[in-house]
Amino acid sequence: MSLSAVLPAARGHVRAVQASPSPHAALSPPSLPSLSPAFSASYAGVVAFIAVATEGSFARAADRLGIGRSAVSRSVQKLEGQVGARLFSRTTRSTSLTPEGELFFDNCRPGMERIVQALEDLRDLRDGPPRGQLRIGAAPGFGRKVLAPLLGEFRRRHPGIAIELVLDERTPDLAVDRLDLAFRDGRLDDSQVIAKRLVPMQWLVCAAPDYARRHGLPRSPAELARHACLNRRLSGGRLRAWEFKVDGCAQALAPAAELAFNDDELLLHAAIDGQGLAQLPAYLACDALRSGALLRCLGGYAPDDGGHYLCYLSREQLPKRVRAFIDFATARVRALDLDCALDPGCACAEPSAPLAAAG
Repeated sequence: MSLSAVLPAARGHVRAVQASPSPHAALSPPSLPSLSPAFSASYAGVVAFIAVATEGSFARAADRLGIGRSAVSRSVQKLEGQVGARLFSRTTRSTSLTPEGELFFDNCRPGMERIVQALEDLRDLRDGPPRGQLRIGAAPGFGRKVLAPLLGEFRRRHPGIAIELVLDERTPDLAVDRLDLAFRDGRLDDSQVIAKRLVPMQWLVCAAPDYARRHGLPRSPAELARHACLNRRLSGGRLRAWEFKVDGCAQALAPAAELAFNDDELLLHAAIDGQGLAQLPAYLACDALRSGALLRCLGGYAPDDGGHYLCYLSREQLPKRVRAFIDFATARVRALDLDCALDPGCACAEPSAPLAAAG
């Protein structure tokens, strides 16, 4: 593609790119040589100079750039003053490059063509099919149970998109962690983050039928002290607090753990095995609750629904690959029916009374 054919487009797109810098670019700025204070002023002159050299006249360069001829002339004159050399030989009938102008043009043109190519590549990303790298963050349980099984279908729809799924229990920082998207329980307390609610998010206390037959089920959070409890050990070393709502007030407690794991799926399997009670996210426990492998208890003390959210940094100029995944994940996750905690008619409904302990 010739430089002259895209100069107007390049000029317009440079403004758009500068107005909306990528958050990733701010994290790892490219290494640049030292620039003189006059660079910003010289840049407009360089664009005008290349346009005149390419078009062969100031008038045609002005038409190509969409500005007045006098503005082009002033920009070139200012550039000549800054470099200390005359770049054009001008008569009433012709405009040609001086030897200094030819040298300057030969040095500038490759760089300008690379800038134009970069802008064309971005335009291809915008106008072509979605493609590029997508980095997604999620909690380990949600990532394995919900997201990972969906990625194959998404890749078949969009083979040009490469995906990196990052599983981390920490609250994500989209900019610092270089994430395009993140899934999390509850909203992020950050005004810069767009949080799209996907599904309800309930924490459920569960036990296997075998455990219930042998030990009964607690009627209130206070009775947990008399039961074997399974809990999650967080990366900071503390046990995860179990959340409840007692007399209309939020209450958190961390029961002593008979078994502790650093992974929610291990908690799930231990609970199904009858090792004790576990408080699990509904999206992880729903299959076992529906099949009868687990029973729910303390439903009357369930904490408020915090929601599960899809988070990203901006609604403006979202790459097509990001928009494609947002639309896909929103539809597919909502279709999974992860809200079994609120369905009183399904097999996961809590027994009306605790089962008696075995005699």
